[in-house]
Amino acid sequence: MRFLTSGESHGPKVSAIVEGFPSNLPIDKDRMQEELFKRQGGYGRGRRMQIEKDTFQFGAGIRHGKTLGSPIMLEINNDDFKHWVSIMGAEPISEDEEKEMKRVITKPRPGHADLVGGMKYNHRDLRNILERSSARETTARVAVGALCKELLHSLDIKITSRVTQIGKVIDEGSYDFDTIVENTNSSSVRMVSTDVVKAAEETIDLAKKNGDTIGGVVEVIVENPPAGLGSHVHYDRKLDAKIARSIVSINAFKGVEFGMGFKMASTPGSQVQDEIKYSTEEGYYRSSNNLGGFEGGMTTGMPIVVRGVMKPIPTLYKPLMSVDIETKEPFTATIERSDPSAVPAASIVAEHMVAIEVADSILEKFPSDDFSELKAALSDYQKRLREF
Repeated sequence: MRFLTSGESHGPKVSAIVEGFPSNLPIDKDRMQEELFKRQGGYGRGRRMQIEKDTFQFGAGIRHGKTLGSPIMLEINNDDFKHWVSIMGAEPISEDEEKEMKRVITKPRPGHADLVGGMKYNHRDLRNILERSSARETTARVAVGALCKELLHSLDIKITSRVTQIGKVIDEGSYDFDTIVENTNSSSVRMVSTDVVKAAEETIDLAKKNGDTIGGVVEVIVENPPAGLGSHVHYDRKLDAKIARSIVSINAFKGVEFGMGFKMASTPGSQVQDEIKYSTEEGYYRSSNNLGGFEGGMTTGMPIVVRGVMKPIPTLYKPLMSVDIETKEPFTATIERSDPSAVPAASIVAEHMVAIEVADSILEKFPSDDFSELKAALSDYQKRLREF
């Protein structure tokens, strides 16, 4: 499977093309739409999410509720584009019109792609960089992930996410899968423990009051993945490495850990490795899941548990210092519309990036021209594993 996204933050739309899905996979469009709505929610979101509806449409590849096996097109209109037509339109403009344009950006924002992207692509108007590097692009990725979740759902593989930390507020509890789903979907900050929600909201409010932003940590859990996804034979076939790459590819994410994660550095090996057990009903399983469902770059059959750390959003209403690329004089950085925190929404993006990687590994491993063929192959494989 492979996919590409396109679109700018204030352009007409964001879209994606997905290639490699099997034919005859039933698709629940309403369930997919709910995933995009989740990305819009969360305490700390700004005015942009009040403008956008994020309703998506299939442009190709789906007929009568099932995949055709051909490339699938997903499209989401940017409702805010109507206010940006003169600035973001595709039609050529004259030099005079370009000079008169009020929103040319020459002051790069620290922490963003503005300056480096402008240098790389030789753009004097840094809007040409920030429009594409905006997190608005993740809308298309969530749409692709929602499509992948349809595949996983049909194979009885479940996936969810939660926020474990916002600023210094930490949800330290350990919860089963259903408890996470039930509580995060009703939580303003996607934390499970109701005891920490108010403190997390107050942390976000304080950041907003101070013209600042706040980051956090999100966790993604995949239940019932088959053992043996990924491979040990080469670096670029390890599934945990692919997931790590996908998590860090999300805007503002700076670190990834699996299972116990960085705590392993201070924990003896005897308390880290997951002992192997066997039963005739389950086959092989582990007595713990400290390694987050991976050994040697391959799934063990235990739940995949991965966390990512999101830095504070770099767009500040109390902006940091920068340098005007035209005058080379110091200035406060340009202010673009932003959120004091997007950690709850980022957990949804992370969830869907993991869904993409797990679905891709399944489609790589098993025959997948037709969904019934894929489902039968997975069933036969799981039976073989139980008897191994």
